[in-house]
Amino acid sequence: MSQINKLKIFNDPIYGFITIPNALIYDLIQHPYFQRLRRISQMGLSYLVYPGANHTRFHHALGCMHIMQKAVESLRFKGVTISFEEENALYIAILLHDIGHGPFSHAMESSIVEDVHHEEISLLFMQQLNKEFDGKLSLAIQVFKGEYHRKFMLQLISSQLDMDRMDYLKRDSFYSGVSEGNVNSERIIQMMNVVDDVLVIEEKGIYTVEKFLMSRRLMYWQVYLHKTSLVAELILTKILKRAKELTMKGEELTASSPLSFFMHKKVTMETFDAETLNLFSKLDDFDIISALKSWQEHPDFILSSLSKMIINRDLLKIKLSSEKVTTEELLPLKERIVLENGITLAEANYFVYRGKIKNQAYSKEAEPIRILKKDKTIEDIVDASDQLNFKSVSKFVTKYYLCFPKQLL
Repeated sequence: MSQINKLKIFNDPIYGFITIPNALIYDLIQHPYFQRLRRISQMGLSYLVYPGANHTRFHHALGCMHIMQKAVESLRFKGVTISFEEENALYIAILLHDIGHGPFSHAMESSIVEDVHHEEISLLFMQQLNKEFDGKLSLAIQVFKGEYHRKFMLQLISSQLDMDRMDYLKRDSFYSGVSEGNVNSERIIQMMNVVDDVLVIEEKGIYTVEKFLMSRRLMYWQVYLHKTSLVAELILTKILKRAKELTMKGEELTASSPLSFFMHKKVTMETFDAETLNLFSKLDDFDIISALKSWQEHPDFILSSLSKMIINRDLLKIKLSSEKVTTEELLPLKERIVLENGITLAEANYFVYRGKIKNQAYSKEAEPIRILKKDKTIEDIVDASDQLNFKSVSKFVTKYYLCFPKQLL
């Protein structure tokens, strides 16, 4: 195939036309590992709350690459030297930063692929692709791991003001219809600069960054931690845990072969070999949804009841509060479930449980967002901001939840 055929254009509802910069990027996008992202929803079960939120991680990865192109262009315009190899490494690293996400990945990480995070799987995929592409991803992997000496390159990929956050806030806002998340990524990119190989934002961009952080805070409460999305994800985690529990006891559940593999094995980073990676690359949202449709009819009361909840969107009741949920509140609810359904107290934990969620829009402990002032001094955004309530975005806000079946109301 000639190289000309590889210079394709995508039409994106957020940015308009996205161009593929070169043949290597085209080949990576064409790879089955990356094409799988078309079958992985970007926002998990949020479509149960926001019906438009059906966009995929494929969408998001391309968007991130597009704004990385804009960032490279803007920084070069300001005199920052970025070689062709470094530029390509940035594109590859941001394109593949989410490639390790499984279907409904937060639920997966808490149940089936326990203690193996998507970032670690992303790295395994990148290393495998590097073998297939004769070492052409080596610099991208170095940048992704934070081992490259030019610190700003990692900041563009993973920091409190990276291309990932800039795309997902804007994209998730668009598809969910929650306009509070519509950040001005173009202006932030235009305000970026590099001082001593560290990313800074010019002082005149401070208000746009403030708006970005406030948008992030609002999107977390309104979308990502919306109580219905939260309870749906918790139920899915419980379903997968129950399915794994039954499988480990020797029950055969209807599931695709990749899903079945992960239900039969305890997978850790140490055992995540080439075969495991290959099977993981075949897992997507369809495996999970197909399994839930089948498990609705399973004789196990817990598995079938919980599966029906997701398929029919008839979820558990969830109550949020600023106060911790006590054991005294939980016990009578559990006892009623036991009496009404003839299950054990331990099994009642699948239907009645508590927990907490945290939200912090900006962390003072992490890599700060640095503001380059007119006098060339550099200050943390929280100290540079003149907004009195801005310090509140760096505070942890904790909410406690209680989940239980609606009929117990």
